[in-house]
Amino acid sequence: MRFQRLCLFLAALCVATVSANADDWVSLFDGKTLENWDGDPNIWSVRDGVITGETGTEGPSKLSRNTFIIWRGGEVDNFELELEYKIVNGNSGIQYRSFELPDAKWGIGGYQADFEAGDTYSGILYGEAFRGILAQRGQATELIRQDGKFEVKETAKIGETEEIQSKIKKEDWNKYRIVADGYHFQHFINEVQTIDVTDNDMQDRRAAGFLALQAHAGPAMTVQFRDIRLKQLPTSKKVALIAGKKSHGYGAHEHRAGCMLLGEALNSSNLGIEASVYTNGWPEDDSVLDSADTIVIYTDGGGGHPFNSKLDRLKALEKRGIGMVCLHYGVEVPKGASGDVFLDWTGGYFEADWSVNPHWTANYTKFPEHPIANGVKPFRIHDEWYYHMRFAGDDAGIINVLTDLPPRSTLVKEDGSLARPDGPHNNNPIVRKAILEDKLPQTMAWARSRKDAGRGFGLTGGHDHWNWGNRDFRTLVLNAIAWTAHANVPTNGVASKDPTVADLQANQDYDVPGDFNPARIQAMLDEWAAARK
Repeated sequence: MRFQRLCLFLAALCVATVSANADDWVSLFDGKTLENWDGDPNIWSVRDGVITGETGTEGPSKLSRNTFIIWRGGEVDNFELELEYKIVNGNSGIQYRSFELPDAKWGIGGYQADFEAGDTYSGILYGEAFRGILAQRGQATELIRQDGKFEVKETAKIGETEEIQSKIKKEDWNKYRIVADGYHFQHFINEVQTIDVTDNDMQDRRAAGFLALQAHAGPAMTVQFRDIRLKQLPTSKKVALIAGKKSHGYGAHEHRAGCMLLGEALNSSNLGIEASVYTNGWPEDDSVLDSADTIVIYTDGGGGHPFNSKLDRLKALEKRGIGMVCLHYGVEVPKGASGDVFLDWTGGYFEADWSVNPHWTANYTKFPEHPIANGVKPFRIHDEWYYHMRFAGDDAGIINVLTDLPPRSTLVKEDGSLARPDGPHNNNPIVRKAILEDKLPQTMAWARSRKDAGRGFGLTGGHDHWNWGNRDFRTLVLNAIAWTAHANVPTNGVASKDPTVADLQANQDYDVPGDFNPARIQAMLDEWAAARK
């Protein structure tokens, strides 16, 4: 291969850590209320200490389409779920790693563990609004895509459907257990395995999403649930860091060195993250991205952005819920097709003749209550902080992570003349009005959670390689990468070793210039360390 692949795997990754101990079961239902559960109140209630869904033949309880009660306690990825169910008439199911349908309140699509009052579908894996039947009862299947066509391939028999059905009690309580480990799914009813599925359809398979319980349209039915509990399974999250080509000279736009530093920190974090760095732009064999939970792009952008020629590929990756992190110049793409992809995936981008790229010192004093801000203290840092970004609409779910009001000097001089002439990056009347007249704080880092469970993050700083030595700057980015990969972000943030000057010098694209002054860099590191005390 012509590109250099730098794998940063450490032996410590053999043991993953999760938000709770792997042996801990968490109850999702208190037996009294629907706290953390969201569904149609005409259908769902707590009755006799159990969640009850009841439909009728007329009025608001008559369904024209399937409806769900959604667990709002967070998304699930690798897990074991146990619950007991009872059904009278009709059919139902348990949704997992699922997504909300945009055109229907309480509408859900995704993997579904089916059950019914009848004799055919209990235990199957069904894809609600999501590829149809994925395994019949008693089947082991592999889900694949060949020549663009989705296929369900039976690989083995794990039981006879009639025998499995004989173990299921009618109009009585049954125990359902679901195991989702990576892309391997197993269903059990009353401890009898009903399906075994491996999802190798890299286009549509889902790594994370919602839990939900179904009430089915059609004849009147009653379905009940109790003893709902979840256990998080150890998991590893894969991060692909794409480093752009050499660019600006020593100490600036050091894409490879920066990605390697971040990758080493993630691999050493004991969070079950496997980070790999791919240098010189888009990987020649981009199949490596199919297994990624998030993609980090740190590269020169604009018309030369590596993503511009890969938009269809990016859309397919986005559809699967893969995260994306864009750093510094990597947030800039041309307006139009590329910009639209960025607006959808991360919620924002640098737009020429709208955004600007001055060097200035930002002072970040307040952060949102968000995992990306975990462990980050107020910090002050000089960088090429782009601002006045182009963002998606107010309903896009964008969280402002780093905000500050840039100084007048980024736009005008003391005598009122332009600090830089109007141009695609330098200045423009719109941004002058926003800063000088309206005094609108600007966003230099942001996050977006999409309805398909995918996550995006953008950071406009990162020009100066030495800034990776600032713990708060570095922690914020490490947190963002972990968050977009659906990894657990510790309360104190992703821990990492404070790099030395020598550490920061390692892996840079250019030779050390004769006028390099390591004492200046050390003074910066000392100042940042002192500010945190």
